Amino acid sequence: MDTFHTCALRNYNDLLALRRRASLFYLDEQHEKFFFKKLCYIHAVQSGYIPSYLEKDEPCVVCGDKATGYHYRCITCEGCKGFFRRTIQKNLHPTYSCKYDGCCIIDKITRNQCQLCRFKKCIAVGMAMDLVLDDSKRVAKRRLIEENRERRKKEEMVKSLQNRPEPTGTEWELIRMVTEAHRHTNAQGAQWKQKRRFLPDKIGQSPVAPTIDGDKVDLEAFSEFTKIITPAITRVVDFAKKLPMFSELPCEDQIILLKGCCMEIMSLRAAMRYDPDSETLTLSGEMAVKREQLKNGGLGVVSDAIFDLGKSLAQFNLDDTEVALLQAVLLMSSDRSGLTCVDKIEKCQETYLLAFEHYINYRKHNIPHFWPKLLMKVTDLRMIGACHASRFLHMKVECPNELFPPLFLEVFEDQEV
Repeated sequence: MDTFHTCALRNYNDLLALRRRASLFYLDEQHEKFFFKKLCYIHAVQSGYIPSYLEKDEPCVVCGDKATGYHYRCITCEGCKGFFRRTIQKNLHPTYSCKYDGCCIIDKITRNQCQLCRFKKCIAVGMAMDLVLDDSKRVAKRRLIEENRERRKKEEMVKSLQNRPEPTGTEWELIRMVTEAHRHTNAQGAQWKQKRRFLPDKIGQSPVAPTIDGDKVDLEAFSEFTKIITPAITRVVDFAKKLPMFSELPCEDQIILLKGCCMEIMSLRAAMRYDPDSETLTLSGEMAVKREQLKNGGLGVVSDAIFDLGKSLAQFNLDDTEVALLQAVLLMSSDRSGLTCVDKIEKCQETYLLAFEHYINYRKHNIPHFWPKLLMKVTDLRMIGACHASRFLHMKVECPNELFPPLFLEVFEDQEV
């Protein structure tokens, strides 16, 4: 047996021991190639990093320097690994020569003095030329690694979704009732696009009455909006009355909750009817308005927030049930000022939130972190409600009192800013 095969056999026995230490031992030879590639993937990538499968101060089989990992089928140092790779990639070995008839001793000190003898020793100890990748193979390898990484992420996400709890029987009944409450109080339902009418372009384009904060109000547009505000508020009230647990609260708390969430729920319903083609929101299921029209009609910066919410929610592909549960969560906000049954309301909201989360698990959306992202929309809607309360004070000063419907005043007056 020649020197190469003797060294290769000795190195193969070392390989078996290495397999045992790494818990990667295979009983048959057909996995050998896979094993070699597997170890190549986990070799040291940072200077000074020593893999756990190496013995302490294990030497490089080529030069005796401190080994850093399993490279090209042998345990070597970073220097010999790099030398061997460059030699093969650039096809340098035919140009190597030795001044001493190929008899140089290769160690840590002499390894840079004779390239030919160093390369011959690399081959002799078993370093594999076929494992050195050219540029195209390296690119393909990186692409494969990235594809595998993305595939594992998707598999983990699917697995985590499968392991998440779905609604119980009691929760399904609650979900059904909330969904029905929304459908019975959501104007035009799924037919809103066919039944909407567009506010004429001439309305809302010429603001005439300045407000305290510098914005202006188009009184004609404001008048159009107030015509639909009363039925919109009434539908929110009807939705709340149909919800389980809401009617069990004291009347005073019901009023506080309704006043607090009314603008938030109306904004959510408008945002769900954002049309990217016409760049409009459909208010109360019937009036399609553009951003500037809504802004000049009295809402000012609140208009931007609702339009931005509409664009964002379009990516979530929410169904009626998810919109309904989101409204229920907004309604049962225990931090509204003046409430008496805070603990009871908080427990009600927790009940809705848990059913909501379980329903999201059941729906299995493809958006990563869908549930926390959706909950952030609650914060956005609360901010819209707070901004509208401030905006309402300005409109009260600048717009004629006769333009404000009584129910509009009843709901939005005396709100905290």
